[in-house]
Amino acid sequence: MLFQIMFLSGIFGLMFFVLIFCTCVCLGGKRLVQKLATKSWYQKLRSFHCWFWWGLFVSMLVHIALAFYLFGWPF
Repeated sequence: MLFQIMFLSGIFGLMFFVLIFCTCVCLGGKRLVQKLATKSWYQKLRSFHCWFWWGLFVSMLVHIALAFYLFGWPF
């Protein structure tokens, strides 16, 4: 069960990273953001940008904690 949670938290981390990349004007998605900025669905998605960061942090903390618990310290 813990391996599945670790795997899912890694997948969620990747998902949140993509969402952050696509909704941030500071990162490499500037061209994408400029094209989508007029769309109402994108503005709604962009309003959750700060929450995507929290999701990324939580998913990565869970992923890292379970990796250390299940596999131990590598050094």
